[in-house]
Amino acid sequence: MKFLRLDLLTLLISLFIFNSCKRQDGIGLGIDPTNQVNGALVVDTNIIIRTEVDSTAVTSGLAKTPLGNFTDPAFGTTVSNVALGLSLPNDAAYTVPAGTLTIDSAVLVLRYANGFYGDSVATRYTANVYQLAEKAGVQTYYNTKRWLVNTGTVWGTKTFTARTHDSVTIANIRTGKADTIQKVGPQVRIPFSKAFIYNNLFNANGSQLASTLLFQNAVKGLYITLDKGQANNVGGILQLALDSSRLDVFYKTVNGATIDTATVSLPFVSHSAAITYTYTTTIQALLADKVNSQNTVYLQGLAGLRAKVSFPDLNKFNPDSIVLNRAELVITPQPNSGIPYAPLPKLTMYQLDIAHQRTYIQDASPSDGRNQISAFGGRYDKTKKEYHFLVTAYVQDLIRKKTVDYGTFIAPIDTTEVTTVSGSSVGTTSVSPSVQTAARTIAVGSDKSSPYKIKLNIIYTRIRK
Repeated sequence: MKFLRLDLLTLLISLFIFNSCKRQDGIGLGIDPTNQVNGALVVDTNIIIRTEVDSTAVTSGLAKTPLGNFTDPAFGTTVSNVALGLSLPNDAAYTVPAGTLTIDSAVLVLRYANGFYGDSVATRYTANVYQLAEKAGVQTYYNTKRWLVNTGTVWGTKTFTARTHDSVTIANIRTGKADTIQKVGPQVRIPFSKAFIYNNLFNANGSQLASTLLFQNAVKGLYITLDKGQANNVGGILQLALDSSRLDVFYKTVNGATIDTATVSLPFVSHSAAITYTYTTTIQALLADKVNSQNTVYLQGLAGLRAKVSFPDLNKFNPDSIVLNRAELVITPQPNSGIPYAPLPKLTMYQLDIAHQRTYIQDASPSDGRNQISAFGGRYDKTKKEYHFLVTAYVQDLIRKKTVDYGTFIAPIDTTEVTTVSGSSVGTTSVSPSVQTAARTIAVGSDKSSPYKIKLNIIYTRIRK
C-alpha cells in the first residue's frame, strides 16, 4: 500500500511539472492563467509600402553570373554583359608545344546554371565576344561597373536558342590517343578567333607567357554581350556557371614523324556582370514618389527593385497590456501578373541598423534567441499564390520600442542564397542584394479596394490588470 501511494504521488508531481512547462504558442512573456483573456486576431492593412531601387550588388566571383537582354512590358529592358579575366593554361607559366603547330579551332565554353528567365522558345540570341581595354582583375566588381571595351573587332560570335537544360555532344580530343565523342552538360559554345589565340598564346613573346600576371596585363580580358535576333523579341537572362567555364583551343602538332591532336584550356581567373536597367514610365513615376504608399509594388531580380515597408499602426498597441503570440506578413502578387513570366520563387526581408547597414530581421537572426529561422518564410506558395514572413519577434520589438525602424525592406533573393549558422544545420536567408535571380514579381501594395492587399496578421493575448 505504501508503494501504491508513492506511485500516485510521483505521478501527480510529474503531471504538475509537465503542466508548468507549457508556454504560449509563439513568442511572448509568460501569462498567469488567472489574468488571461482569449487570444485575438488583428489584421493590419494600414501598411506603407513603396517601390525603390535596390542597392548596388557584388557580381564578381559568384556561382551564377547573368548574361542577358530582356524586355519585360511591365518593367522595361534589362541588359547584363559579362567581363572575363583570361588566364594561362593551368593558371601557371606556359611553354608552347614543340614542333609545327596548327590551330584547328577555338571555342568559348559557357556552362549554364539554373535560373534562366525570359523567352526560351521564340527568341534567337546572338552572343558577341570583344576584348577588354582594361584589365579584369581578381577583385570585387559591382553591377554598376562600366567597362572599357574594344568594340571594333568581334573575336567570337554565336546565334542560338537558349536550351539551358539540354546536354550537347562534342568531340573529346585526347593527346596520344584516339579521339572520342562525349555528351556534356548544358552549355553554349561560341566559336572563337584562331588569330587571337595565335597572337596572344602560341606566338606571344616569352615574357608574356612567363606568368599569369603578365599574361593578364597584356590580354586584359574578354567582354560578352547578348543581342536579340529581332527587335520585337522579348529576350531573356541566362545564368552562367563561369567557375567551370573556359576557352578551349584544339590544335595539331607535327614533330618529326609524329602528328598529334591536342587541346589546351584557358580558365577564367575572374568573372563579373555589368547590368543596366531602363524602366517603364510607370515604374519611373513610382520611384520618384518618396512619400505616398503605393497600390502596386515592383520587385525585380538582378538587384533591380525592392520594396520599403513600415507599420504605423503598431503604435496603437499598449505593450504593457498584451502579449504577442504570432505576427505574419502576407504579400500577394497581382492576379495574372505571373503570366507568362513566373513570380520570384523567393523573397528576403531585412532591416537597416543604426549605421544603415543591412541586418537580419529578429526572427531570421542567428544571434537572436527568439529566431524561427526554419519557419521564417519568403518562398512563393504556388497553391495560395502568396509569400509569408513570420515576423513575431520583430513586431514585438517594435511595439515595445526595443528597436528603431531605420528602414525595413522586402527584396528578391535566389533560393540558393543562404547563410549557414556555425554549429547549426539550418541556413538563414541572405540579406545581400542579389543578381543570381532574374525573376520579378508585381505585388499588391496598400490598395484598400483589393482583397489581395499586403497585410500583417497579428495574434495577441490581452492581460488583465
